[in-house]
Amino acid sequence: MSTPEQNIEAANNFAKIFSTGDVAQILDTLHPDGTYWVSGGIEGMSGTYDKKGLGALLSGVTSVYENGALEVTPTAAVAQGDRVAVEATSYAKLKNGKVYQNAYHFLFEFRDGKILSIKEYMDTKHAYDIFYA
Repeated sequence: MSTPEQNIEAANNFAKIFSTGDVAQILDTLHPDGTYWVSGGIEGMSGTYDKKGLGALLSGVTSVYENGALEVTPTAAVAQGDRVAVEATSYAKLKNGKVYQNAYHFLFEFRDGKILSIKEYMDTKHAYDIFYA
């Protein structure tokens, strides 16, 4: 079992890997039963994804970023047992000239040294306005 400090380090490492846009590496951080949930009611974005579904989502969205990735920067984290709560910000310039900057709360749950689940809470109106409006 990992310590809370190791789990914070793993959550921060996920943000670094996520920021590269390398979908295979991102998926490799997840437990085989891993899930990723996105808040809100945005069709095609919100909901729960297994590893395969997350891979498809990320492969699609990384193509709209000017540099191929959304940069995620953790700003604070707390951990208890196998759970880590992370506050973060993001930045990406899209190929259409729009800028996506959001604020997040992520809840990570770890099992066997891998991420079992991630819950992503964000400003869904901003996400909709940038990606769909």
